[in-house]
Amino acid sequence: MSSGEKTPKSGFQKRSKTQRAVQPAPPAPIKLATESPRFLISRMSAIGDTILTLPVACALRDRFPNANISWIVEEKSAPVVRRHSAVDELIVLPRGWFTSPSRIRDARRQLRALECDVSIDCQGMTKSSLACYLSGAAHRIGYAGKHARELSRWFSNVQVNPVFHHLTDRSLELLIPLGIHSPSVRWDLPIAGPAQVWARRYRNTIESQRIAILNPGATWHSKRWLPERFGATARYLYDRYGYTSIAVWGTPFDRAMASDIVATSNGTAILAPETDLPHLAAMIETADLFISNDTGPLHMAVAVGTKTIGLYGATKPGDSGPYGQTAIQVAYESGSARQRRGASNAAMCAIGVEHVCQAVDEIEHHRQMLVAA
Repeated sequence: MSSGEKTPKSGFQKRSKTQRAVQPAPPAPIKLATESPRFLISRMSAIGDTILTLPVACALRDRFPNANISWIVEEKSAPVVRRHSAVDELIVLPRGWFTSPSRIRDARRQLRALECDVSIDCQGMTKSSLACYLSGAAHRIGYAGKHARELSRWFSNVQVNPVFHHLTDRSLELLIPLGIHSPSVRWDLPIAGPAQVWARRYRNTIESQRIAILNPGATWHSKRWLPERFGATARYLYDRYGYTSIAVWGTPFDRAMASDIVATSNGTAILAPETDLPHLAAMIETADLFISNDTGPLHMAVAVGTKTIGLYGATKPGDSGPYGQTAIQVAYESGSARQRRGASNAAMCAIGVEHVCQAVDEIEHHRQMLVAA
């Protein structure tokens, strides 16, 4: 099912009655005094969410080609923004920077030096909105409503209550006060040339004409599909369509799961070499298909244009699914983020190999139709 479809009912999902939200008046348009405005994008969360926000920088660059665009990020997500074609300056802060007075002062010094006219809080958290406030920007765009979490609403002075649910779409809605409406979605994920050369050489070591990448990793246990089901999927991909599958990994625990995929694939999957984020992105770019739990590399695959299937249990694809591509959810672990993080992977186990194979069939049928046309 696509990321825009409703989550099916299941025993893991509880529906509650909600009151109709009162929609605030739309914010007044921001009048910029120059043709070369200075913008600050604040998004310093997980790698996947940072990738999903990249279209904001692209839309700003398209609308304001002479602008100076800066981005503030924490260390772990910096590689997916560094050298982005739409970003002029990258401010990288250590994790927990906002809990130390000295680090807050240091952040303020760096941010004030940017002399920003407009800041855009795409995260809706205390730390992201505080960074916008510390920048001294006269216009500080942020969320209204439920997406203005913690203390964020107190630091913004231009508030947008988004209509869309998906993180990418609602992030782009923050640009409405700047006169940007329904921009095209473009990622331009930066991948270094040497990493692309390495990936092409690695691809050439595999004889199969088709490559699928399988990613069993996830930050939450409740987001993990079973390795043996990835292995069974690899067998189907090989038997039906001639794919060789590559099981990728990031941590030692991920490596163990990737090894289990290889062990249960009857020789149809191989273990990927160790990679950093740029080399992983380059490898995914060379693949024909990417199948993954809800984690950063999933969104990386979408950004580089590889056909993607996302598997969901503890999160909703309508909120942060593979944008414009295939998402599968059979059950949902309801509750707060803390509760869902600590849940079992029962909702993920509701996804059968047959569900994933059906999604593969649909993708391959669509490809055949394009060739025939």
